[in-house]
Amino acid sequence: MNKHDSYEAMLKSVQEFHDKHDFSNTGGEDLPYRIALMTEELGEISSCITKGKSTEQLSEECADLFILLIGTAISADFDLRDAFWKKMDALMKRKSRMVNGRIRVSEFRNV
Repeated sequence: MNKHDSYEAMLKSVQEFHDKHDFSNTGGEDLPYRIALMTEELGEISSCITKGKSTEQLSEECADLFILLIGTAISADFDLRDAFWKKMDALMKRKSRMVNGRIRVSEFRNV
């Protein structure tokens, strides 16, 4: 297995980035700040789609968001891999339905 194929390698790399720039002592791990950064990245992803940018540009913006998500797990001290698998297990049990012509998978709670 390539060392770049493991979640552990990604987590270690993002942690090294946080350590290099002393995020824990300089506001880089502040959760509201991280939400703002993720929102900015979502805007850049949206721009790639709506402006017809290349797949390469889209993949770079998605990587930025993924790095921010891993960093948020570091900042908030939770296991993102564990959260991913718990959520996937729950999602696989959900039903889907068509909503406005598109597939939607949700709990569809009746309120």
